Amino acid sequence: MNYMAITVLWAVLLFFAAVANGVQTTKQPYRTAYHFQPPKNWMNDPNGPLYYKGVYHLFYQYNPYSAIWGNMTWGHSISHDLVNWIHLEHALNPTDPYELGGCYSGSVTVLPGGRPVIFYTGADDQNFQSQNLAFPKDPSDPYLKEWVKSPNNPVIAATDGDIDPSNFRDPTTAWQASDGTWQVLIGGKIDGRGIAFRYHSNDFVKWTRSEKPFHSSTRTGMWECPDFYPVSIDSKDGVENYLKKEDTKFVLKASFLDHDHYVLGFYKTETNEFEVDITDFMEDNTDWRYDYGSKFYASKTFFDGEKKRRILWAWILEANGRENDKKKGWSGLQSLPREVWLSTSGKQLIQWPIQEIESLRKGKVAIHAQELESGSFVEVGGITAAQADVEVSFELTNLEDAEEMEPSWNDPQLICAQKNAAEEGKFGPFGLRVLASNNSTEETVVFFRVFKNHTRHIVLMCNDLSRSSLSKVVDKTSFGAFVDIDPLQEKISLRTLIDHSIVESFGGEGKACITARVYPILAIDKEAKMFVFNKGNLSIKMSKLNAWSMKEAKIVPFVKRRKSGHD
Repeated sequence: MNYMAITVLWAVLLFFAAVANGVQTTKQPYRTAYHFQPPKNWMNDPNGPLYYKGVYHLFYQYNPYSAIWGNMTWGHSISHDLVNWIHLEHALNPTDPYELGGCYSGSVTVLPGGRPVIFYTGADDQNFQSQNLAFPKDPSDPYLKEWVKSPNNPVIAATDGDIDPSNFRDPTTAWQASDGTWQVLIGGKIDGRGIAFRYHSNDFVKWTRSEKPFHSSTRTGMWECPDFYPVSIDSKDGVENYLKKEDTKFVLKASFLDHDHYVLGFYKTETNEFEVDITDFMEDNTDWRYDYGSKFYASKTFFDGEKKRRILWAWILEANGRENDKKKGWSGLQSLPREVWLSTSGKQLIQWPIQEIESLRKGKVAIHAQELESGSFVEVGGITAAQADVEVSFELTNLEDAEEMEPSWNDPQLICAQKNAAEEGKFGPFGLRVLASNNSTEETVVFFRVFKNHTRHIVLMCNDLSRSSLSKVVDKTSFGAFVDIDPLQEKISLRTLIDHSIVESFGGEGKACITARVYPILAIDKEAKMFVFNKGNLSIKMSKLNAWSMKEAKIVPFVKRRKSGHD
């Protein structure tokens, strides 16, 4: 099926699905309008995203029966643009003895010849975990609607005595080493030590554990949802899975302790060894995370061959309690898909919402070159503040007057908690107040502070959730990150996307990301407001601010064609 035919068929499917079922609307105050989520029930990890025959696929952990975790299946949705989605029938259901406890997370690998294969974890009724394969029933189908499990399942079992069979899961996308053997990583732990086990195979069916773990760390506990992929050293373009080039570094990510942590390094194809750069997992408080909020977890990347980019998805957890999830009838959503590439310094990853998200923008409001004196509080009107995208940048002068950075201030989250949005400083707090009520009884604040030490200036980015909701059961923990920019040479930029109960913020053009879940009672829908502010003692300049209301994405069920008497 050629690209034009897929485009036409996609438009027809989306139209009839919308007509038959009604386009999803934001009737509940906390249900999102342009983030991916199923119509109801529980969703967690993104699984096996890929681009196949002109169609984007997203699989995900899903409970078909409840808004709490359990009965894990692989949900499946397709898209033409990563913004608007059609839900298909489940790709994997727990039907065999080795998976009666659930079809857990995994990945998709495209084999030579173009055939995709799902590599996933099955848990039996004792929660003993094994790794399994599934293949598309019809590889010519661009929608990959039906999957068939391998008769060889399980292909990897936790038979070695040092492996905890209840903590052995989430296989990565597999890759071929220089000798042609297939390699895959599986998350686990041994004696509390987080580990990425490496297995190899000649035929993708019979797998052997490698003598040495691919990587491990002592202070992390169980590693979930490992990911391993290349990034270009000198380009924003994505790199095809595990393609070894001289100008390539590699990323190893593991999910643990409520965050997604990553390290950069070099992959030795001859020995299948990974050499990390200077900082390892949890070595100090400067370890790299995809996102410094607390509700971003179990991420998975894929290479988009159509646009030559690497895209990151992540599960966004709820933060208002299990009982509220039951009342809502749903729990969990996916982050906005983010493009990922290596910074010019080579020290960290940059993340930015994919360009397609901008197709939802409407009704632009712009403010240019405005001085923000101490105490400035400027409303950004003319937009739907509960469903918005805003970009703002600031310029600072007289930075020699910045507050001194104490040597002990090495934990950004702790600094943000002690110096919250109400605490006046010299340069800062300044930034955005979003999902704010009329009198700011409720508000979610994303802000910066600038410090100096004897060698340089330090930019701190925070989110303050202490006043985000009047509810007593909501998690209002605040988080922060240092942003690797020089305010003497660069503007301090912030992009924040607000979607009712989620606020995703990108500081320093994607060098630091903080995601928050918030549940205001007053500042909902049309009652929500947005402000740009400066509560520091020193004036700053807002170089520009552009804000848009965001249209609602179309996320609809798939409509089966009814058979007529002539079929």
